[in-house]
Amino acid sequence: MGDKSKPKITKIPPLYQFLFGGSAGMMATCIVQPMDLLKTRMQLLGPGAKDYTMVKMAKEVVAKEGVAGLYNGISAALFRQATYTTGRLGSFNAITDMYTKSHGTPNFGMKMLIGMIAGGIGALVGNPAEVALVRMTADGRLPPEKRRNYAHVFNALGRMIGEEGAGTLLRGVSATVSRAAVVNGAQLGSYAQAREMLLPTMGDTMLLHFTASMIAGLITSASSLPLDKVKTKVQNAAKGGEQIGMVGVIMEVLKKEGILGFWSGFLPTYLKIGPHTVFTFIFLEQINAAYFRAVNA
Repeated sequence: MGDKSKPKITKIPPLYQFLFGGSAGMMATCIVQPMDLLKTRMQLLGPGAKDYTMVKMAKEVVAKEGVAGLYNGISAALFRQATYTTGRLGSFNAITDMYTKSHGTPNFGMKMLIGMIAGGIGALVGNPAEVALVRMTADGRLPPEKRRNYAHVFNALGRMIGEEGAGTLLRGVSATVSRAAVVNGAQLGSYAQAREMLLPTMGDTMLLHFTASMIAGLITSASSLPLDKVKTKVQNAAKGGEQIGMVGVIMEVLKKEGILGFWSGFLPTYLKIGPHTVFTFIFLEQINAAYFRAVNA
């Protein structure tokens, strides 16, 4: 029984907010990781992508690498959540606090702008994990003699530094930061708008959160996938690939795949972003509830 004379704690300390947010993101990643792997593989097919569906790619991965092959790169995906999500949330809260002290509570437009800036900062922090994730999820599509065979994310980071130089950890960082800004802006804006429009008919229920998240995921996927594809191809390049750069990759995709090539892997991207938002929200609510139960016991 808790002490009824003791006031209940209703706010979560900032540090715990970062930890809980990162933890929720990592839990959600464990569920949607196969979609991220399929998206990466399809993005790297080049002109051959038009002959592949998500189901065909999934069958090919399972046939060659087993069901566990769908989780190649999971350590890098979890490390990415631990760095990118924590950095994004930390930056968002810090910038929001600074703005509030000087100008008062930010309006919706300012929140969206802060979210874009925070997303870019988080992406900068998480770029090394992003490079490792792209390479680990792409490895199985290469001939055995060309595979990197990273054992785990820290093995990947260490080998990249030793074999290609520390600069490799920032491979594709401009595309990563640009994509993160677009994702955060699109996701925040579209989720808020969908939630506002659906609230009168659906009420503030889990179904509302799910539907708004899937709508936001659709818009976010469509708007961010071209930058995601450029980032993926730059980061997956072998030593010397940094000389290609974003412009070179864009011209290569346009020449070999056409404008629609920037949206290859759209379905697995959407099936990752939408559910990831939903599961992150569900897990975060459960973690927060458990925290309040513990501190107010």
